[in-house]
Amino acid sequence: MGIVEKFMTMEYGPAPEDPREALAWLDVHERRFGHFINGEWHAPAAGTSFETADPSTGEKLATVAQGSPADIDRAVKAARAALPAWQALSPHARARYLYALARQVQKHSRWLAVLETLDNGKPIRESRDIDIPLVARHFYHHAGWAQILEQEFAGCTACGVVGQIIPWNFPLLMLAWKIAPALATGNTVVLKPAEFTPLTALAFAHICQEVALPPGVVNIVTGDGSTGEALVKHPEVDKIAFTGSTEVGRAIRKATAETHKKLSLELGGKSPFIIFEDADLDSAVEGLVDGIWFNQGQVCCAGSRLLMQESIARKLTGKIQDRMNALRIGPPLDKAIDIGAIVARVQLERIRRLVDQGVAEGATCWQPAIPVPSRGLYFPPTLLSNVHPSSSVAQQEIFGPVLAAMTFRTPREAVELANNTVYGLAACVWSESINVALDVAAQLKAGVVWVNCTNLFDAACGFGGYRESGFGREGGREGLLEYLEPAWFKQAPPAHPTPLAVDQPPEAALDFSSPPMDRTVKLYIGGKQARPDSGYSMAVRAADGRVLGEAPLGNRKDIRNAVEAARKAETWGKATAHNRAQVLYYIAENLSGRGEEIATRLAAVVGKKQAEMEVCLGIERIFSYAAWADKFDGAVHNPPFRNVALAMKEPVGTVGILCPADAPLLGFLSLVMPAICAGNTVIAIPSEKYPLMTGDLYQVFDTSDLPGGVVNMVTGRPAELLKTLAEHDDVDAIWSFTDEASAAAAKTLSIGNLKQVFSNEGRVIDWFDRKQGEGRWFLDHAVQVKNIWVPYGE
Repeated sequence: MGIVEKFMTMEYGPAPEDPREALAWLDVHERRFGHFINGEWHAPAAGTSFETADPSTGEKLATVAQGSPADIDRAVKAARAALPAWQALSPHARARYLYALARQVQKHSRWLAVLETLDNGKPIRESRDIDIPLVARHFYHHAGWAQILEQEFAGCTACGVVGQIIPWNFPLLMLAWKIAPALATGNTVVLKPAEFTPLTALAFAHICQEVALPPGVVNIVTGDGSTGEALVKHPEVDKIAFTGSTEVGRAIRKATAETHKKLSLELGGKSPFIIFEDADLDSAVEGLVDGIWFNQGQVCCAGSRLLMQESIARKLTGKIQDRMNALRIGPPLDKAIDIGAIVARVQLERIRRLVDQGVAEGATCWQPAIPVPSRGLYFPPTLLSNVHPSSSVAQQEIFGPVLAAMTFRTPREAVELANNTVYGLAACVWSESINVALDVAAQLKAGVVWVNCTNLFDAACGFGGYRESGFGREGGREGLLEYLEPAWFKQAPPAHPTPLAVDQPPEAALDFSSPPMDRTVKLYIGGKQARPDSGYSMAVRAADGRVLGEAPLGNRKDIRNAVEAARKAETWGKATAHNRAQVLYYIAENLSGRGEEIATRLAAVVGKKQAEMEVCLGIERIFSYAAWADKFDGAVHNPPFRNVALAMKEPVGTVGILCPADAPLLGFLSLVMPAICAGNTVIAIPSEKYPLMTGDLYQVFDTSDLPGGVVNMVTGRPAELLKTLAEHDDVDAIWSFTDEASAAAAKTLSIGNLKQVFSNEGRVIDWFDRKQGEGRWFLDHAVQVKNIWVPYGE
């Protein structure tokens, strides 16, 4: 074919990448790998192994060790033994190790990219130009954090031994996302790579040896799901970080519920790709190509739901089909290829099954007339149109090169469709109107929103989801916090199983001589006093056994009413931080005006001295969170692209709070105030020891301009009420600060919608100590960070 004809047809000739160096490295190891434990290679304890193959050809690449509980135990012990020396290193020394890892990744970048493509099936252009540079970027960035950690995170300490489980779609990049912050913060690691794609993790082990990383700091154990399960259940692991499916995430939450393991989950997604009629359609189509056909659509944040404004749907669909006709699918080592191979046959069969199901439910399937290799695991780019919002292909994560298209008419409808899923990982908004784009972005339930761009990631910018896309963040300052804990909390003793003794004042200090007046309080729901649905109440007794009054015995119907009221009050989160601060100041003012009266009643239960301290410190604590309200704000990141990323701190939503027993007033205020300061609404279960305090508090709230439903109080048996709260799908988080059993129950019972759980883990918290009972630790759990990427500049 002549040059002129080539120019006219724009056909691409093959441009194969040479795999010899990667294959030679495999041959040096005789294509057989053991586990990397304590800086050395070890044969599997059980002697079992499995094969990993090139999905584009089916050819075997290597035999890899199958990890057993014994292998995991050996790795965890190595990590535990290495922990003291690693933490004893100076911040500068740890920073130098991370810097060395970054440099070595860069030196081996081509080899790593080819190895990744061979094992995963993704196009070499993506491995070479996106994955490996980002791997190096994460180690460079976290070398910086290691250097300044003590300055920026004073009072924090590493979690300890961290178990990390990564998926097969970005094998080396996910490793970097997890190992870099873990090492920067002084943790040691046991990492399990995905069964389908273990080779670049093993190559990273080789790099760890090259930079002389201390033995045991990084350990890599290969295997299938049973290996990951052994890691999750190992009692000496202090934190689990998992990226993968929502189904497995639920299993991990359940397995760790009765432990003190810290947990972060980055799970599935069904991300909306919203295109408005004023968008630059050609740019939007190019963004869509990256959004859904990048890495064969095997991306947790893939823009797999296309939402088109109705007026442009036909025109846009035509442009999309034209662009799909120009996509090239084939051998991933060919640098002219757009779409490579699906990672494994089981995944290919899942994609086919879901597409067939979508068609059976009424969708129209369109695929371009482009050649698809007969050898290897390939699936053509697919457009499903006329998709109903409730269709399986609009709700289930397909994890393949399949786009489900729907239309909308107004921005409000676009937001409703976008949020019509259990997930909340990422979203794209395309509009030439920055007002429309940012207004919609703020309403989307997603941890990352790209405006007029897609699939941008950086180590400085947090990534993670809302709702059933998991909790926790990777990257950025918030990602670093996942590997840190307050030093005092790490060392806190277990809570006493029985109520702590309180100092009792002399009888003459308080006057109880007059006949007591009957004191019966009510529940507080939606800004109104409410009788309990049960019709029952419980006696509340003083420290000397006298009956002080009766409190309502709330039940599940009362909890449901309170959740409904809290949901209706969510406009509180949209109020300005300044306005929320004013309300909190007013609450403090009104509590101060009734302080002596409230302290007198509380003294009958906790003693005069403690009662006065609770009131005094409670007022101070409200003032603190009023002060924080308009200061605990977000950041503007400057990633190395033509973008800024707006890290917006948003309220978690509706929070159920179990308050501690032995500081009835101060404990309540120490938990409820940071939650509402950040814009959340609350269902609080007050101290079972003194629930009569509810009567004093709702009178304070009623006179303080607090909107009805922002704080709801249901008294009763915490263990019974917790079940309804934790299982309720309209509750976004549980804060449990009673006992260890309640913390475990909160985690177990909230598996349904994977709500966040924040607890004292059965440890003692001194609510009278400002370092323990107040501050950023509580505020960090009251918000979730949404990163909104906005292009700017030339």
